[in-house]
Amino acid sequence: MSAATDHADVVLPAEGPEQEIARDLARRAAWVSPAFLVLGAVLGGVDGAVSAGLALLLVAGNFLLGAAIIGRAVSVSLNALYGAVLLGYVVRLGLLAVIALAFKSTGWFSAVPFAITLLVTHLGLLAAETKRVSMTLAHPGLAPSARKVGDEPSTDPTSPQE
Repeated sequence: MSAATDHADVVLPAEGPEQEIARDLARRAAWVSPAFLVLGAVLGGVDGAVSAGLALLLVAGNFLLGAAIIGRAVSVSLNALYGAVLLGYVVRLGLLAVIALAFKSTGWFSAVPFAITLLVTHLGLLAAETKRVSMTLAHPGLAPSARKVGDEPSTDPTSPQE
């Protein structure tokens, strides 16, 4: 086999940059959750706070599920990645809609705090994350300045690599 078609020596990382970014987004969702829980309580009382909490869980779960889909598809092929990203997006949007409709009929669900929290945290977290993401192949995922000390792999050629 030629070097261009032999992929046996290609080793994929155990964790890709998409998982790192999704975990960072989920962690930031936890940081902003008190503000949205208070906002939900102001808008809808206890039901509003619970609805905002549900939205926060769905946002974090959506980011983590999206990263898991990408991580699985990237190991298959580029075309599988394209299809998985598109189909995964549509399925995740549908799943959010189904969950919202399922809880709508319960007595404790408050749509306004849920919708505000879902929309603002999705867009706000993604917008804030753009400042932290590295757009280079040298450091995929979070930018080196955004990583905690000790998280970045060593670039010393003499150090053991995992």
